[in-house]
Amino acid sequence: MTLDLPLVSPGLPGAEQAAGQDGDALVRRSVLPGGVRVLTEHMPGIRSASVGAWVGVGSRDETDGHFGSTHFLEHLLFKGTPTRSAMDIAEAFDAVGGEANAATGKEHTCYYARVLDSDLPMAVDVIADMVTSSRLDAGELETERGVILEELAMNDDDPSDVVHEQFATAVLGAHPLGRPIGGTPETIRAVPRDAVWEHYRQHYLPSTLVVTAAGGVDHDQLCAQVERALADGGWALDPDAAPTGRRVPTDGALRAGEAGIPAAGTELTIRRHTEQANVIVGGTALTATDDRRFTLSVLSAVLGGGMSSRLFQEIREKRGLAYSTYSFASGHAETGIFGLYAGCTPGRVDEVVELMVREWERLADSPIAAAELERSIGQLSGGLVLGMEDTGSRMSRLGKAELVHGELLSVDESLERIRAVTVTAVQELAAELASQPRSVVRVGPFGD
Repeated sequence: MTLDLPLVSPGLPGAEQAAGQDGDALVRRSVLPGGVRVLTEHMPGIRSASVGAWVGVGSRDETDGHFGSTHFLEHLLFKGTPTRSAMDIAEAFDAVGGEANAATGKEHTCYYARVLDSDLPMAVDVIADMVTSSRLDAGELETERGVILEELAMNDDDPSDVVHEQFATAVLGAHPLGRPIGGTPETIRAVPRDAVWEHYRQHYLPSTLVVTAAGGVDHDQLCAQVERALADGGWALDPDAAPTGRRVPTDGALRAGEAGIPAAGTELTIRRHTEQANVIVGGTALTATDDRRFTLSVLSAVLGGGMSSRLFQEIREKRGLAYSTYSFASGHAETGIFGLYAGCTPGRVDEVVELMVREWERLADSPIAAAELERSIGQLSGGLVLGMEDTGSRMSRLGKAELVHGELLSVDESLERIRAVTVTAVQELAAELASQPRSVVRVGPFGD
């Protein structure tokens, strides 16, 4: 059954919701003092657990002088607190065979771990200590500045990373979502420790924190552990505080020409000494909460979602122009992007772009066959079920449901929405996306 996740009542401290899920799993949600939200999915028979501490802040929330701070914090929170050194944090997880990591996004940051169910209290204690009490030591910050610069250099050496990052910037332009998640070498070199500290103190608050866990987890015990660990970290947990509001677009999805998004498509060529060219063509798309996101998933599967997809068949199988070609989409609070990718010989880039656009427009102009629709729905359905087989995926699903979607669908409900997609809906959405300004980004040895 669907679990609706409002931020007003019953989103007040002490309120609780519960919903049965597939395979006798049970999802529960509580709002603790301070506005901290805790969501769990108990999975019977599972001896492991994944836990994540989600903060509703991403690279888009950085202000002038703070650019790069979100990525910096992802690294620095592992570098020690008043009660734990960086080695203590690493040893805590290594000693139990667990894993711990973090991820920065454009609209949220997550610190997560996977451990045996018996070691979950330790994981909660360590992650809560990191989130509440990071020292952000000046010496560690300078050391990590070098690490982040090396990470950015590594990404810059990967042309597929470059083309995806530059495509997002080309489509979204001056909008905050157009900035690179990890920052740039210039912003990482420039951001001072005080700015990172201010960003930390401004955004890492009880009301912005969401804790999710899946696997062998007891909801009541986890709530008690989280509340105790946050209090031990010095956070004031106001019993009357409510959660921070979810990002909700007030005037519908942004389109080209609005809020810094370029009014016309962009052509961008980036020179790299590579054997192959990487190219993406696309534009703006749906928000993360648009009801048509399931239609977009089917559309993307038809166009470039597997070996039977149109791009794979036309570009790779029939013509041998590329080894890798696919379509992709990502949604945010008030806009999204949709693109078609291929890696090919530099001299064939224009031909490949022409083929990608042709297949996109053919999808917009003519309805797909019923068999093609069924095949794509089957592909998505199987992938959805297989993707829910591990605790990490379920933990992430809870976090995104709370921070992004405002509802948690069971697997069966998600499958029903996918199966409800029609031929007409796919064609109409393809036409809408094709009508948006189109950007093309190329990365390769052009001009060599």
